[in-house]
This record gives sequence, C-alpha cells and structure tokens, in this order.
Amino acid sequence: MSPSRLLIALALLMALPLFLAPVNRNIADVGLVLNLVLLAAAIVDFFISPSPRVIEVHRDVADVLSVATRNPTMLRVKNRSGCALRLTIDDEPGPLAETVDLPQTLLLQPWKEMGIQYGVIPLKRGENELGPVYLTYPTRWRLWNRRDVRQLPSKVKVYPDIRAVHRYDLLARQNRLAELGVRTMRMPGQGREFERLREFRYGDETRHIDWKATSRQRTLVTREFNVERNQNIVIMIDCGRFMRNESDGVSYLDRALNSAIMLAYIALGQGDNVSLLAFSNKIERFIRPVRGKPGIQSILRSTYDIQVSQHAADYPMALEYLARVQRNRALVLLITFITDELQLDVIGESLRLKTLPYLPLCVLLQDEGLRDLAHRIPDSDLHAYHTAAAAQILGRQAAKVATLRDAGIMIIDTPPQLLTERLINEYLNIKMRGLI
Repeated sequence: MSPSRLLIALALLMALPLFLAPVNRNIADVGLVLNLVLLAAAIVDFFISPSPRVIEVHRDVADVLSVATRNPTMLRVKNRSGCALRLTIDDEPGPLAETVDLPQTLLLQPWKEMGIQYGVIPLKRGENELGPVYLTYPTRWRLWNRRDVRQLPSKVKVYPDIRAVHRYDLLARQNRLAELGVRTMRMPGQGREFERLREFRYGDETRHIDWKATSRQRTLVTREFNVERNQNIVIMIDCGRFMRNESDGVSYLDRALNSAIMLAYIALGQGDNVSLLAFSNKIERFIRPVRGKPGIQSILRSTYDIQVSQHAADYPMALEYLARVQRNRALVLLITFITDELQLDVIGESLRLKTLPYLPLCVLLQDEGLRDLAHRIPDSDLHAYHTAAAAQILGRQAAKVATLRDAGIMIIDTPPQLLTERLINEYLNIKMRGLI
C-alpha cells in the first residue's frame, strides 16, 4: 500500500499553515487540526475500503506455447465486494518470455467477473514458468493505492512455431498459400501409377505420349502419373555454437526448427516419411521416421527443448551417423550457418560421398550483419577496411557455393526470414520434378 497523489497533495496543502506559526499562532492551530482530520480520513479510508482478499484471479494459458509468436492468454478477475474497483493488472511472464497489451485497467463492478486478454511471446524454447500477477487499485476515497501480488505459477512448454502449421492449414483450405510465400503447384510427379490422360503441353516428356489416344483424338495426348509417395525426407539441423546468431531477436536455431516443423508437416501431408537429426559435435537428437500428419506431434515433443551447443558442428560425424541409421534413398536437407569457406569445404566433402544414396540439399542461412557491413557506405578509413573485408568474405563464400553447385549439390542461400517459404518451395519443386 502507498499514498496516492491526492493524499500527498492534500498533505502538502494542509501543511502550509504550519509554516506560518511564527507569524500567526491561530493559523498554525488551524493547520494542525486540518492535518489531524486528513490523518483520520486516511485511516477511515483504509478500513472502509475492500481488502485485496476480495479479488479472485485466475490465469488461462495453454500448456504449450509457440516460440517468438504471440500466444493468446487471459486473466479472469472477480470482485467479491460490494463496491466497484478500478483495477490495474500486470503479469510476470518469467525469464524466457515477454508480454504485450499489459498492464490493463478495468472497472470491476460489485460481485462481477471480467477477463482481460493479452499476449505472451516466449523468447526461447524449453520449459518456462509464468510468474506472479500484480494488482493495483485505489481505495474508496482514493487516498491510498493498494497493491497485491498473486503467485499463480503456470508451467508451460515452449515449442517451435506450431501456430504456423494451423495458419498453413487454414490458408490451404482457402487457397491462399501465396500469403505465406508458398507457390501453389500441381504435383503430377514421375511415379509409376497412372492417373489420367491429358493434352500434351510444351515441356512434357515425349516418352509419356499415348500414341493410341493421340491417333483417336488427332492431337498429341500424354499420360500423367501420380506423385510418388512414401519417400524418405531427412532434416538435419545444425545445433552448433554459430546457430546462436539472431535475426530480429530470434536465434538461427529457432528459425531452423520452425522451418523444419513446417516442412515436416507438409511432407507428411504428401505421404512421405520424415525423420529429423539435430547435431553439434555429437548427435543431440534423432527422431526416427514418422508418417502421416499426426506424426508432427512426435517431432514437436522431441525437439522443443533442443538448445544451442557450446561446440562447433561436426558435419562428417553427423553424416556417418546418418549413413548407419538411414540406408534407403532419401532427400537430406541440411540447415546450417557458416562463417567461412572452410566450413563449406567440409560440408561439400561430406555430402559428396558417392556411397550415400542421398539427394543432398544444403540450406545456408545468411549472415545479415556481415551483408549489412559489406553494403555499407564507409565514412572513414577504418570503416572502408571493414567493408572491404566483409565483401571479400562474402565473395569467397559465393565462389565456394558455385563450386558445390557445379559438383551436383543443391544449395539454398537465404536470409533467415525467408527460410520457411524457400525451403518449402524447393521441396515441392523437387517432388514435382521427381528427383527423389
């Protein structure tokens, strides 16, 4: 409890006659009486005002939250007194999250219940616990501000961005996937199961022309096949120390996991088998192949607490492990962040192994800070040196990437913010071309 501004102002005002005591004793006596009246009023106001015990507070929050996104949360408060309360509410989200749309003030009528909605934005994955709720309200005559702290521990698990999966489903049903940057494309595939006959279009393979139907229709007719299903997709995620880099406050590892979850959900919807391998200098986590959209829950439960390692990523070790557990042909997507061309050499040597029945796709997250530095207009000799050094590093990396592409390794070089859409579009393009 603390005195309100009104009480402080009245106390200062009524203290003025006391300073006139040397001039006029009667005025000082009046001031003393006024201060005693104010003190009595403050005491009476304290006792006639509702106690914090008459306020009930409950927090409604999901057991599972998505990292780096707004998760709707509600506080329900009930006034069990006979007078209205102007209540200000704030929430403590814990060390791994922050809140939006708080604090809020509401007029809580007698014996009524109200709810306030706000958002919790977790900053890191893993287990978190929401802290206490803070209540503040003025007394009946507004001479005091009463405060109370309610301990409402709410344990939550922070997963990768699972809300993106729901957004994808919603937009897919409304044929609005372009809003996510995903190109809508038909998946005719290169499988063996015949689907239909259709008119020949430029770019179709001549070996698929149905000559009997062509002779009947007197125009070229081609056979179309269903896309192949039950193919193997392996998502490899670098958890080494370089993935601690951040973009817009979100670590590269979190962005990689968010994109991996989204890609896995789409691949499962295509009928493919999806497995996930997280590694640093050791195997952090391996999720064996799952199938069907419900399998996304298994991936979520197994990856939500993966954190960045203190060690650098060991690519050869991870590929050797993968060769032992995944012997069938598979599309292998490696999501990583590199700082120099030497790492690209190691990645290239690991992915070029002819004995592995894999179709490799290397996804490189760009260093935004380095690119900004390379494109900065220098205003001093030191800044010019920094800009030249950054441009040289990027140039060497680009040359090495071109070399790897010439060697047959597919590479996506993308800013972290565009990772999800580019990864999904490349996967759909690979499926459409029947490369797996």
